This record gives sequence, C-alpha cells and structure tokens, in this order.
Amino acid sequence: MPIASLDEISAAVGTEVGVSDWILVDQKAIDLFAEVTQDHQFIHVDEEAAAKTPFGGTIAHGFLTLSLLSRMAADAMLRPGDAKMGVNYGFEKVRFLSPVRSGSRVRGRFVLRSFDEKRPGQYQFVHTVTVEIEGGDKPALIADWIGMVFV
Repeated sequence: MPIASLDEISAAVGTEVGVSDWILVDQKAIDLFAEVTQDHQFIHVDEEAAAKTPFGGTIAHGFLTLSLLSRMAADAMLRPGDAKMGVNYGFEKVRFLSPVRSGSRVRGRFVLRSFDEKRPGQYQFVHTVTVEIEGGDKPALIADWIGMVFV
C-alpha cells in the first residue's frame, strides 16, 4: 500500500487515490473460489453448459470479484506509515453491474470519500471502488467500502 501521512490522507478526501494493477480472473481461480464457498452453480464451473447461456461461457462469482478488493487495495489505498493494523469494517453499498468472464482481467479504481478519526489512533476510511473489466464498457462492480486503520 502506498504510504502517506495522516494529513496527506485527509487532504486526499474526494479524490482518486489509486488504481490497482490488473488481476487475471481465470477458470482456475473461479474453480478454487467455488470449492471454498461451496457455490458450484454451473455458470461458474461448467464451461459447456455456461457456453449455452447469454454469458457465452463461465463467469466469476460476484463475491470472488468483491473479494479481490483486498488484493487491489494493496496497490491503491493510502495508509499511514505508522499503521499497526487495518481491518475490513464492511460496505455501505455493493452493486454488481457486469459479469466477469473467465479469462478477463480486472482492476480497482479507488476514490477516498471520507477519512475520520473515530477514537484516538483509530481512523475510518470510506472508499468508492469501481472494479473495471479490461476492454469492458461497464464496470464489474461498484462498492462503498469501509475500513479501519489503527496507528
């Protein structure tokens, strides 16, 4: 994660703070996610049956794409250099707008909406994250993600 002072982070509210690297979402990742979550719906794991749907092939689970936010954040979210830990606090909103086809690449675009000290040394971030699909017209998802950092 890019390092910034608390003042620099506060000054960045309302701006795009980073864009992650592209991440490949291939069939292996989709199959592994299906195993972990026990979600084996055919549109994710059965290439032959999924080819007969409007998707034209298998697609990633929406929650797989959402889970990749943690990896994307490592490239894009600002964090204080003296942070002891960060935790996921939840979401205000998540919308899945477009399916991620197997073999696609996605990346996250992070806009810092707010950064507030909730208790001494405990700060809450809210980012609006747009997950783009390489070459796609619409994003895969948009989420307002809440996190806490402890310094």
